[in-house]
Amino acid sequence: MNFFKSMILCSVGVASLALTSCNDWLDVNTDPDSPSDAAALYYQRLAHIQFYTRDAQVFAGWRCSFANGDWTSTNGSTYYNVSIHYPTNSLCTTPYQWWFVGAYANVPDMYKKAMDAGNFQFAGVAELIKAYGSMLMTDLYGEMPYTYAAAEPALPPYDNGKTIFLGCLNDIDHAIELLEQGRSQAADLPTLAVNDSWNKGDLEKWIKFAYLLKARWINHLNKKAAGSYKEGKYDADEILRCLDNAMKSNADNTISHCIDANGDYDVLGWSEPIEYNGLFSVCGMNSGYFVTKRLEENLTNFAGNGVEDPRAAKIIPWCVSGKSADTPADVTFEGKWRRSKGVDMSAVPQAGGPLRASFGPANKDDKDPAHIDHFWIDTDNAVRKGDTLFIEQTSSCKEYFGNQDILYRRDGSDASTESGTFFTRVSSPVYLGVYPEVCFIRAEVLFNQGKKDLAFNAYKDGIKASIELMNERLSSWLSEDASLAKCPSFTVISEADKNNYLNNGIGTSGDLTLGKIFIQKHIALMFSMEVWNDYRRYDYDPAVFPGFFVPEAHKLSANAMKAVPDGKQFRRWRQCSHELNYNSKELQAIGEQVPGAVLKDKDGNPVAWNNADDVWTIPVWWDSDQQ
Repeated sequence: MNFFKSMILCSVGVASLALTSCNDWLDVNTDPDSPSDAAALYYQRLAHIQFYTRDAQVFAGWRCSFANGDWTSTNGSTYYNVSIHYPTNSLCTTPYQWWFVGAYANVPDMYKKAMDAGNFQFAGVAELIKAYGSMLMTDLYGEMPYTYAAAEPALPPYDNGKTIFLGCLNDIDHAIELLEQGRSQAADLPTLAVNDSWNKGDLEKWIKFAYLLKARWINHLNKKAAGSYKEGKYDADEILRCLDNAMKSNADNTISHCIDANGDYDVLGWSEPIEYNGLFSVCGMNSGYFVTKRLEENLTNFAGNGVEDPRAAKIIPWCVSGKSADTPADVTFEGKWRRSKGVDMSAVPQAGGPLRASFGPANKDDKDPAHIDHFWIDTDNAVRKGDTLFIEQTSSCKEYFGNQDILYRRDGSDASTESGTFFTRVSSPVYLGVYPEVCFIRAEVLFNQGKKDLAFNAYKDGIKASIELMNERLSSWLSEDASLAKCPSFTVISEADKNNYLNNGIGTSGDLTLGKIFIQKHIALMFSMEVWNDYRRYDYDPAVFPGFFVPEAHKLSANAMKAVPDGKQFRRWRQCSHELNYNSKELQAIGEQVPGAVLKDKDGNPVAWNNADDVWTIPVWWDSDQQ
């Protein structure tokens, strides 16, 4: 992916974290091993900008996904807490760092130098990525330095959410203009094929990606009055126009095709390969993450139609296992493989999070004379011994860990093998902008316009495209390692199973609902920020998101009730500690423009609004009824 050609530099004005992270990189020099800002060529920066932007997005989407009711974790973890709507400060830093320090530090200079050279392709991509990352920041935090984020002063003032949102839409319009100009730029200039890890230099894909992002973001404004998007209004006509100019099929997708590699490493301290999927770093290689009963049911009996989604076997993890006399009848086996059951987040025994299974010799209470190694739960609580039914989404890799394949073996033996899940493996693709999303946004807009037949066609096209897109990577995995075919998580979905689901499992135009559109969108875009954005746009409404509920464990936690009190919802992240520590004056000042921010205590004394227990419940601008 040509990452070895690119450089990573820091800039003085890029948010306050840069003050402590970049000092050593600011010395003017010509040492090729420590390049200066002046020495770095604009086209050399793109691949690392893409890497850090991509992973800022996936880290954020991963962390937010637990609030949506599809995933949970073991007792006491940050992610278990999020799954019961108890957000904590441990959520709040990494996407901020990776965007501002890893990516955006390089974007303004790439833009300026590309414009000076008349290279509209690179300038257009710089504007688009600026909008992409800045929108992530306002999606998460609401307010953020934007206008002066990459300029003096070093401690930049904040912009409110509306300014950032409209600024990003303006940036994307400008990006489209530049990319269109890039079609006819001077032939001797570097093209996007140099270091472009997302679209491999395909200018048309970049333009379609830009139109999808524009449609996505205008669609966030469904709580606003109808009107022009340029005024911050909900503009359904413009959304549909943008979708008409976005992807027409999976051939047009913008995807980061990750690989199982151990070559170039990131420079922000993780010391992990930049070629592999960031979701593998934060969850695929780690333990303790589980499918919920709600996701399992949506995949195995969508809308009560009794037809299993063929993607279920690829998303829900498997492990090598044998049946026993007490194995529940509804547990799915294929050969020697057993598929995970979903954690019931409404069940009292599971209210503290599922227990992680151990693998190894029989535990002290096992009466099996053969003492066969197996998965078991180390507890004296008889109710919890059944937690062996919950299989983690852990996987592995060959290059970074030196293992034999990308399956995870708990104790190194084949008897302890776990499959992981489709979206979080080392070489899983990252879907940055794909045709299924085009279809589902179109379906939502048309459904809300009362055009159910057209909405159903778009909805069905999105499901079909999602299955076919999944098959592309499944086929690649099998071509890379044919032995993976032994595991049901890797087999290619057959045409018969796909067609059966499309014809019998997804309903008809007559019974189409927003809930069906969103569930299917969320399956296709698993771990995308857009899933949490959709929940906020429609206020976590169970009528819109069938089966959704805030787990009962939320009410059992005093801290969770402080963070998200009754009658409120999880709607933003608290600003991370770097802003509080280094830019507190500007952070406090923007509170005057944040409806719901508490700036004084009951005695009239100033308080830090960002430190309020329930700051997590303040809507970001696009999620509010502010005009």
